[in-house]
Amino acid sequence: QVQLVESGGGLVQAGGSLRLSCAASVRTFSSYAITWFRQAPGQARDFVAAINWSGSRTIYANSVKGRFTISRDNAKNTVYLEMNSLKPEDTAVYYCAADPSGQTTTQQYPYWGQGTQVTVSS
Repeated sequence: QVQLVESGGGLVQAGGSLRLSCAASVRTFSSYAITWFRQAPGQARDFVAAINWSGSRTIYANSVKGRFTISRDNAKNTVYLEMNSLKPEDTAVYYCAADPSGQTTTQQYPYWGQGTQVTVSS
């Protein structure tokens, strides 16, 4: 069983930055791909960014490309989402999900965190 815990959310002004963390409680964390999603009130859950098991491959939604950076530290069992130049439309609950295939292309997410709220004020 993989448990994921997101942290780092909060309230920030437009143009500001936040760094989200997704910490995993599994010994084989380095074999999982991790994906960040977000969901705004009344809207569908959207893909944000993903990173493969080694960190050698990352992909981003067009809406965050150039502003967000996903990275991982397998020694700390943690994936990060650095969010810069935040906009009010980035306001959402952010979730991380683990894919046991280790690849960003498989898109299988049996494990999810509880989410962390990000609110960007204008």
